[in-house]
Amino acid sequence: MGKGYTTSNLKRMRQFYRLIEKGAPLEHQLTWSHYKILLPLPNVAQIDYYVHQIIIRNLSKRQLENILKSKEYERLPIETKNKLIKNQTISVVDYVKDPILIKSKNYDEVSEKALQKLILEDMSSFLKELGDGFSFIDNEYPIKIGNTYNYIDILLFNYIHNCFVIIELKVTELKKDHIGQIQVYMNYIDKNIKSINHNKTIGIILCKKNNKYIIKYSSDENIISRTYELV
Repeated sequence: MGKGYTTSNLKRMRQFYRLIEKGAPLEHQLTWSHYKILLPLPNVAQIDYYVHQIIIRNLSKRQLENILKSKEYERLPIETKNKLIKNQTISVVDYVKDPILIKSKNYDEVSEKALQKLILEDMSSFLKELGDGFSFIDNEYPIKIGNTYNYIDILLFNYIHNCFVIIELKVTELKKDHIGQIQVYMNYIDKNIKSINHNKTIGIILCKKNNKYIIKYSSDENIISRTYELV
């Protein structure tokens, strides 16, 4: 049958056929090199995720290998993975990884200002860690509450979900005070910045260590917390 039908190639062809049988999407944007990387993955939901990322981010083979190496899918919340399996609607925060990887130039511990600086130096990578549709507006965004100025660490906008997104940086374990702080900032944006056509503002607290009970008993479902990891 020709030199192309080696044992390894025949195994890949069989994997490809079984992938089609399971209903995984076949996209024209993907090359055979992409599929060869994706075929060994253990489940269709995982393959679907990376196919989606290849399309929206126009990933090359090497870039796909890099995000596989960073275990993007494995860092998704379990709720998001269940939504992908059930083909349910994805929200603005579903693709926010945990932990979020931040390039640190070999720093082990950083202050909030230093953490912000590391993020700003590679904002493109940070936005990809959050998911689809995020764009940067400003850092240290000033808001005036009464006679006092407060500063939002990072203000973003998500053009897919049509909402502002506030990022607050904490280099400690998540505390209940952090919830109150970001909620005030979110309310300010909703009342003074967003228009009637925008959806409600989302708050993401990026912290050194999570505390699931604080988020569990928070009254605002638009607030989430994620940990970060310096790499």
